[in-house]
Amino acid sequence: MFKRIKSDIQCVFERDPAARNTFEVLTTYPGLHAILWYRLAHKLWQWNWKWLARWLSTLARWLTGIEIHPAAKIGERFFIDHGMGVVIGETAEIGDDCTLYHGVTLGGTSWQAGKRHPTLGNGVVVGAGAKVLGPITVGDEARIGSNAVVLKEVPPGRTVVGVPGRVVVRNMDEKARRRKKMAEKIGFDAYGVGQEVEDPVEKAIYSLLEHVQSQDEKLEALSEQIRALGGEPVEMDLPPLQDAVLEPDDPKQAAHLHEGKNNT
Repeated sequence: MFKRIKSDIQCVFERDPAARNTFEVLTTYPGLHAILWYRLAHKLWQWNWKWLARWLSTLARWLTGIEIHPAAKIGERFFIDHGMGVVIGETAEIGDDCTLYHGVTLGGTSWQAGKRHPTLGNGVVVGAGAKVLGPITVGDEARIGSNAVVLKEVPPGRTVVGVPGRVVVRNMDEKARRRKKMAEKIGFDAYGVGQEVEDPVEKAIYSLLEHVQSQDEKLEALSEQIRALGGEPVEMDLPPLQDAVLEPDDPKQAAHLHEGKNNT
């Protein structure tokens, strides 16, 4: 048990560059305090001293702002950064080397007895404010973006963002690959999502717009062919597209979108 506690302390230095020395970590990190209280309460729960275990977890919640049910199963080198508002349910299971930020909920979606909370694999990072709900499994090395609401299984190594949570694809250019290697080196992925991750909803919208623009161009070319063969010209005056609700951050993408509007 003491070996596990020592590894919990050491992982703070590996994942938080603000940590300066062991004394500071032991005295000022509520995430670590919550884990230490949990380790003791979990032992009491296993020894069937369940009321005392629940009382200790309630005391820990009052002192740290972090609620961990003593029956939850948590692996080694678990790190809660900032911590306020974290809730970990009774049947939750967390693997080794996982990181949770403030406001994370590993909760249930049913009042039925039995397994009703999520299972996190090894090396999972859950960003601030994210909710992982139900008896689902989040695969090893997965990333849950800040404020995501995850209700379905997450494959290993994937990133989930949005409400409801959707798996996204990273644009891995050379710069992004260097950042990924650095993140792997230090075992850290801030808030579970980086700038190179595409928003799946925005991507779908602009894919549809590009598809519509391509169809317009083909219809116009087809109309020209019909006119050249002596047929009746096809009326190509279409209603203009309304301004997009979301303007893309990429100037090239924005220019392409406006070009599509002008063509119609």
